[in-house]
Amino acid sequence: MSTDTPESAASPPTRTPSTPSRRTFIATTSAAGGVIAAGGLVAGPSLLGAQEAAAAEASPSSRVSLTVNGKKHTVTVDNRTSLLDLLREHLDLTGSKKGCNAGACGACTVLVDGRRVNSCLTLAVRLDGAEVTTVEGLARGERLHPLQQAFIDQDAFQCGYCTPGQIMSGVGCIQEGHTGSAAEIRESMSGNICRCGCYVKIVRAVEQASGRK
Repeated sequence: MSTDTPESAASPPTRTPSTPSRRTFIATTSAAGGVIAAGGLVAGPSLLGAQEAAAAEASPSSRVSLTVNGKKHTVTVDNRTSLLDLLREHLDLTGSKKGCNAGACGACTVLVDGRRVNSCLTLAVRLDGAEVTTVEGLARGERLHPLQQAFIDQDAFQCGYCTPGQIMSGVGCIQEGHTGSAAEIRESMSGNICRCGCYVKIVRAVEQASGRK
């Protein structure tokens, strides 16, 4: 026969000072952002942060020398750094835009040794000794490049986000001799997307700068 009284049977178990309440458990875990493992609370993010920092320190880097807009630069970059990120984040040349970052829109177009490239897909470490031209290097003082002036004359932009890439691609198009007709210009410039739909005026600007108009 049980000797428990009704009062003792209904009483909740006594919580020792070392046993956290449900509210304390949730609050502590949320504040620490950690996880519970055998033996107590382990702060997950701090452990992950240390691992990420160690991985970042271990990332291989290289010293790269290249000429940008006529000025030589020597920088040390992570081997995974794109030419676009080198230009924007290391050299403060923000004219080249990061649009899709996948080589599909052309907003990041620059010239490397006179040839058009998508700088978001081009690794900086592969360009040691190269000559790079960005939209900032086209003008001569206050005198705009003929294609820059043509974009103004033909009203060939609206929001302007794609314009630097369009202009650099247009310069390459002219230098490569792909300006025999409007159709040839459109084909040569097809890798540059204008979400505002200024394609007709962009073609006219290239025609003007190439001397066709």
